Amino acid sequence: MSRFDTILRNASVVTPEGVRVMDVGIAGGSFAELGASLRGEAVVEIDATGRVMFPGLVDVHVHFNEPGRTEWEGFATGSASLAAGGGTCFIDMPLNSHPPVLDVASLMAKRRAGEANSRLDFALWGGLTPESVPKMADLARSGVAGFKAFLCASGIDEFSAANEACLRKGMHVAAEFNLPVAVHAESPAVIAAHQREFPPPRPGTMADWLGSRPVAAEIAAIEMALSCAKDTGCALHVVHVSAPEGIELIAAGKREGIDVTAETCPHYLLLDTWAAERIGAAAKCAPPLRSPGTVEGLWRMLRAGMIDTIGSDHSPSPPELKEGDDVFSMWGGIAGSQHGFPLVVEKAVGGGVTNDEARMTNGVGWEMLAAVFAGNPARRFRLDGLKGRIAEGMDADFCLLRADEFVIETKDLLARHPISPYVGMRCAWRVEATWLRGNPVSPATHGRFLTPDL
Repeated sequence: MSRFDTILRNASVVTPEGVRVMDVGIAGGSFAELGASLRGEAVVEIDATGRVMFPGLVDVHVHFNEPGRTEWEGFATGSASLAAGGGTCFIDMPLNSHPPVLDVASLMAKRRAGEANSRLDFALWGGLTPESVPKMADLARSGVAGFKAFLCASGIDEFSAANEACLRKGMHVAAEFNLPVAVHAESPAVIAAHQREFPPPRPGTMADWLGSRPVAAEIAAIEMALSCAKDTGCALHVVHVSAPEGIELIAAGKREGIDVTAETCPHYLLLDTWAAERIGAAAKCAPPLRSPGTVEGLWRMLRAGMIDTIGSDHSPSPPELKEGDDVFSMWGGIAGSQHGFPLVVEKAVGGGVTNDEARMTNGVGWEMLAAVFAGNPARRFRLDGLKGRIAEGMDADFCLLRADEFVIETKDLLARHPISPYVGMRCAWRVEATWLRGNPVSPATHGRFLTPDL
């Protein structure tokens, strides 16, 4: 009888200590043994020479919109896109599905849709809104991974913003269950004051949109959320931080003893205001893309280990919602789950870098990339019993990266609608294959619903 189901020989494996060339044996869907020149037979042997084996991405910030807005995106197309970008596990946001996940019935409907259609393992966020606070305890008992609140208008009528009083109430409930609260941190009061002083024209251009939501709005909202987290003892996760000032504020909160983590997204590391004006509607998001200097500041934060997680914030829409002459009225979401990760890899380590001695392009090594894309999000959301690392006993979730420069083309996009701000960009790393629990992800793969290990 074979000792392993699969052995990958001579893979450049990304470990917490760096890249190590070794063999990886898989049995029963788990990593069974790692080491040089593994002995034993396997049903399948793969020569992985020259391939980087990277832990499967744990993307805790996606909008796959099912059920209810599956024409925008769905578990089938969304998970296929994420798998093509190295992802093996995700946590789906409570909006923009219809209805949003504000009670147990909507949670169960989304879970059933995911179990039927997702190619990847998944967990689910619950919503923290004025309407859902009385139902949060039931959502926690039913297995949500955490709760998401918008501190400004969400863009979806049925998902209301949480003011400070609502956020505090919701955080008290979340803290009882030891679950984190994620916040979209922009202050509507600061945005309104800024726009009174600098009224944006309507219809407005991309430049008008970029100037309409200042970093100060993020800072004010993060300050408020940190205060609530400190007073309630709730774990706080600040999503899609777009500027180093926000990261620094979160770091200060950590020093005060607040249980808080910071997320940014590939588009804030890869694109800036100049790119946004060139790309147009596909680059509209909130918070908006920032100046080149701000982007470099985020890279400094990443090099310093001050950014905890990177999530795609994949938030697509039908093409007609990205059309017209008024950027303000367009859907504000970026579809980037397929190519954000390999593009960040290129900017971090360059092309063809597979060992610790090689000079890093941006001072960010493979091990740090593995932490922010896989290990840290798995640990933060208590999925790290099986996810987030290439180690014996863990689920055999990984992707194989190959140094291979190519141009991103519309025809290659796997999301429901072929829209991406990365079309036309050159990428030096190709995700050659993604494996979930010991098998390559394919249309026949079925994901499992995950609950946090509490």
